[in-house]
Amino acid sequence: MEQQKEFPRRKKNRLDQYDYSSCGAYFVTICTKDRKNIFWAKEQPDFVGEDIILPSDSVRLSLYGKIVNDSIVAISKCYSHIELLQYVIMPNHVHLILFITSQDGRIISSPTDKKSISTVVGQFKRDVSKKIGIAVWQRSFHDHIIRGRDDYEKISKYMYNNPITWQYDCFYIAE
Repeated sequence: MEQQKEFPRRKKNRLDQYDYSSCGAYFVTICTKDRKNIFWAKEQPDFVGEDIILPSDSVRLSLYGKIVNDSIVAISKCYSHIELLQYVIMPNHVHLILFITSQDGRIISSPTDKKSISTVVGQFKRDVSKKIGIAVWQRSFHDHIIRGRDDYEKISKYMYNNPITWQYDCFYIAE
């Protein structure tokens, strides 16, 4: 009898027993498929920075990057209980800080009662891929439940500096 190979188990992405539709702030990172650099235009100015979102004079988004930007901005319009606190679009990933305020809101595209972070991210990824015409995202996403002001400020600072320090980032892939 042939022994069956045991495949390595995937690391769990979510905390057990945590309700990801509960009020609070969440830091989310979503990467492109195969970490392809598709969201920034090829030629960039010497300085790359980020204000609360992305200033138009610092990073030039590619056509795909502009589609991502429009879909990010639409999150709060589609989900009345979600506030978009901050985001940054990098060449091969996006970072979002989303705040769930309540469960009163209704999503435009889904009749379900609970709108978890997974629902919001899934809808965002589908919207972008549909508009671009191909699947651009890797499977799943990374999230972090923000636990207090210090945690928020650390993440916010990281996001603010991410474009400036892009070449040192763990997601950096030279073209």
